[in-house]
Amino acid sequence: MLKFVKGYMESIDGVATYPMISLLIFFLFFTILFWWVFTASKEHIKEVSEIPLETENQTKEELL
Repeated sequence: MLKFVKGYMESIDGVATYPMISLLIFFLFFTILFWWVFTASKEHIKEVSEIPLETENQTKEELL
């Protein structure tokens, strides 16, 4: 099975560019994510981290 896939992939022109594009997308995504984590405001992080607690309190109030 692997020989079939390898042989098929070798017949495609420019197939070596796909791994490079994948690596570039991966690198850019995590670079942007890393940048966002360090530049996000502390208030926003605190607000977002409290969302699960607010949802839990709302469901308890709705049951009563």
